[in-house]
Amino acid sequence: MVPQEALLRLLAGLEPDPAAGAGEAGDQASEFGQQPPGPRLGIGMDSCVIPLRHGGLSLVQTTDFFYPLVEDPYMMGRIACANVLSDLYAMGITECDNMLMLLSVSQKMNEKERERAMPLLMRGFRDAAEEGGTSVTGGQTVVNPWIIVGGVASVVCQPSEFIMPDGAVPGDVLVLTKPLGTQVAVNAHQWLDQPERWNKIKLVVSKEEVKEAYQEAMFSMATLNRTAAGLMHKFQAHAGTDVTGFGLLGHANNLAAQQRSEVSFVIHNLPIIAKMAAISKACGNLFNLIQGTSAETSGGLLVCLPREQAAKFCSEMKSQGSGFGGQGAAGGAWIIGIVEKGDRRARIIDKPRIIEVPPRGSPAANQDNSTTSPAPSPNVS
Repeated sequence: MVPQEALLRLLAGLEPDPAAGAGEAGDQASEFGQQPPGPRLGIGMDSCVIPLRHGGLSLVQTTDFFYPLVEDPYMMGRIACANVLSDLYAMGITECDNMLMLLSVSQKMNEKERERAMPLLMRGFRDAAEEGGTSVTGGQTVVNPWIIVGGVASVVCQPSEFIMPDGAVPGDVLVLTKPLGTQVAVNAHQWLDQPERWNKIKLVVSKEEVKEAYQEAMFSMATLNRTAAGLMHKFQAHAGTDVTGFGLLGHANNLAAQQRSEVSFVIHNLPIIAKMAAISKACGNLFNLIQGTSAETSGGLLVCLPREQAAKFCSEMKSQGSGFGGQGAAGGAWIIGIVEKGDRRARIIDKPRIIEVPPRGSPAANQDNSTTSPAPSPNVS
């Protein structure tokens, strides 16, 4: 992945030049350069918001794609779709008008492998889209050295249907709707077959615990953030983003920089899939999980809520636990920090509290959670 700072510098070249059309071209600018009124959001956040010429409506659109990270192609398709839709959900948008699918088929796959894996991957993407109340109407498929899967999500809506990610104020509370540690869980699962790597972590975790964590990460990534998006409106959220490739701290910093008020985000608690913090530490902080920069895929929403609404938001997330395999193992959301007056940056305190989130189906989760275990995905064997 391109480092966050480098990516933002590259993307800055795509931003419109505010001076364009001025001076000698002023007359032409008045004819062609005027933009419709309304909220506008460009490069750097989860989705773009473009006011349309018609009736006070806006186009909200996003795109994302990545390489496979789980073994089950059906689940990989669901994860990819959930990841794309999450950028809309991060703005409190619960409906999507249309999706396109982007698919790259590896030239290293033989015909039998393609015929087995690709239909399952596409079915997973389609099923997740239908769960989100939308459909896939097209896209692009190419042959490439690597498998790549992703898509585009678009919706035309009124300004009341989305929450601009810039309204956090001092006194707000930070809430996260999925546990961290998906990258660690996926890598640890791969290490089960790599003795030199497994030997580094076997003293802090069992093979069964790694398998449970991998299943939890997979089902968590495949779960839509749609419930949380709806509750953002009910509980008057001031801003939100989703936690993906730049990790919790990277996305928190990005969101803090977007705020109209001079605020900072201070993170005190880190909900993490059980044992993943210990694995990260045993690897010499290879993943920087506790530091907040470990990449997540299709992670939860990071939401700024009024203090008096945060606990109710978390309670309703737990009671409305839904989506693929349920909303979470031990509850749907966690209060992780506060918003205070500051310099539009985010930080994690020196010794954050680690909240160990037990994988669904584990004995610890069954003590706390009455949700049923998810059904297995289609078998590819």
